[in-house]
Amino acid sequence: MARAPLLQLTDISLTFGGNPVFSGLDLVVHPGDRVALVGRNGSGKSTLMKVMAGLVEPDTGSRVLPAGTSTGYMEQHPDLSAFATLGEFAASALEPGEDYRVERAAEGLKFDPDTPCATASGGERRRAALAKLLAESPDLMLLDEPTNHLDIEAIAWLEDELAASRAGFVIISHDRAFLRALTRATLWIDRGVVRRQERGFADFEAWRDKVWADEDMARHKLDRKIKAEARWAVEGISARRTRNQGRVRALEAMREDRAAQIRRQGAAAMALESGPKSGKRVIEARGISKTLGGRRIVSDFSVLINRGDRVALVGPNGAGKTTLLQMLIGHLEPDEGQVKLGTGLEIAVFDQNRATLDEDATLWENLVGDKELRVSGKADQIMVRGAPKHVVGYLKEFLFDEAQARAPVRALSGGEKARLILARIMAKPSNLLVLDEPTNDLDVETLDLLQELLADYDGTVLLVSHDRDFLDRVAATTIAMDGDGRVTIHAGGWTDTLAQRTQPAAADDRPAARPAKAAPAKPRVEKPTQSGLSFTEKHRLEALPDEIDRLSAEIAKLEELLSDPDLFTREPVKFNKATQALAERQEKLATAEDDWLALMEKSGA
Repeated sequence: MARAPLLQLTDISLTFGGNPVFSGLDLVVHPGDRVALVGRNGSGKSTLMKVMAGLVEPDTGSRVLPAGTSTGYMEQHPDLSAFATLGEFAASALEPGEDYRVERAAEGLKFDPDTPCATASGGERRRAALAKLLAESPDLMLLDEPTNHLDIEAIAWLEDELAASRAGFVIISHDRAFLRALTRATLWIDRGVVRRQERGFADFEAWRDKVWADEDMARHKLDRKIKAEARWAVEGISARRTRNQGRVRALEAMREDRAAQIRRQGAAAMALESGPKSGKRVIEARGISKTLGGRRIVSDFSVLINRGDRVALVGPNGAGKTTLLQMLIGHLEPDEGQVKLGTGLEIAVFDQNRATLDEDATLWENLVGDKELRVSGKADQIMVRGAPKHVVGYLKEFLFDEAQARAPVRALSGGEKARLILARIMAKPSNLLVLDEPTNDLDVETLDLLQELLADYDGTVLLVSHDRDFLDRVAATTIAMDGDGRVTIHAGGWTDTLAQRTQPAAADDRPAARPAKAAPAKPRVEKPTQSGLSFTEKHRLEALPDEIDRLSAEIAKLEELLSDPDLFTREPVKFNKATQALAERQEKLATAEDDWLALMEKSGA
């Protein structure tokens, strides 16, 4: 016997500020459903979830929850004013003696239940709200960006919890790996219409692209038919005026139908322009150490980052990723050791805390108030990659409308704030891009575009992220921090790092960003005692073994990447870049080996 739905929405309509968000929406969530709720930033995902939770009242329609069915909603900004500690808040709806549920969730989500609410950070508050939901174990869980402020270990714990749960759940998330692992159905909000597919997020992009392709074909056919009918109306209507009025009315109806079609929101017109080339060595850290609040963040760490490297920093929350990042770019001094920055650096920083935005100022004011973007004597223009551009025109490229330009930043969603920061940093040429948690709240389409831009960016990228899919797509080298001061370097992204931790690479297999020469590995090619060589030739011969080792390691990594038979189909841009990089490195290796043999022969060794 079929069980009753957990939740049913019927003929839901909702309007905000005169603009329809939904119209005639019908939705059913069944017991055991595991649903991804996706859509562009600003499409109404969070609003729909609040309607499902009963927190937003629709203009029309009904919300039916069967008797005895419990629903839990993860609050984004919970009101903790009535509670002394995070644990007290999380356990507020539990029966006496059930506090252990909160303690278990707190351990997995990595927060202290005894933390006073008054001093808790935004991330700790969100984790407490998530722990509250998990501890209460409702029949239907509504999760809006549950992985924000979680590290990779906590995300994996949450994945396991939800996978083992018997509850139904609906998830909004930017984390593709999380959605792929958990969901079996997808709700897609697109221009006020909610579509459902009984397949998980893994099949979403193929489904979306087919829907859009079918739309484009239908629109093309309608345009051709309108054009043909319009030509008939001009050329032949006078002779058949009476009996063809129906056809004329049909033409007008087609025109009205075409005018009523809502065009898809395009991708943001984001662009990254590299500034003048930096020196080959971008960052060299030698033996750096740092202690904060009595806790060792980094201990005797060395690394060399060259121009064009893509380096990710990963580790648990509180491990010190942002602290290390600040040291590497020269914004924070190490206690011991030194960091040397290369020449000609132009740094652009994406701040995870959005601290560079003035929440009370408008979008317009946030752009024109940036002295690096200001155009002298022009209050309505900013400099965009060296050329003046109208503020509203530039904001439209990042999918903001004119009304939003004059609205305060605090009215924006998390994804819109992220787009505004990207608009600011992309207006300036740079050759070192520092991205601290850039993926939070961005929709799938914007993430795709950002990944493509980073693939084509000529500069160097430093990245902090807990998004495993994004790390795998972007990073060529990963710096892993364990939280005890120990820092290790791995070739590749997150999946590669996991594999290397399970099966450590050979001692001489070094990634592009590698330990600096303060503690060099023994080269595979012995360095001879030189004679009969000029000073320059001696220096070249001494440097060649390390260069040969580096090129060999990079070639091995690229060959491993290209051995994936699906890479060309899945990521053609990455495939082409890897193929080009492999050819370049093979040529450089052949040259280096020839030089080494010639200099060895000349030295008489």
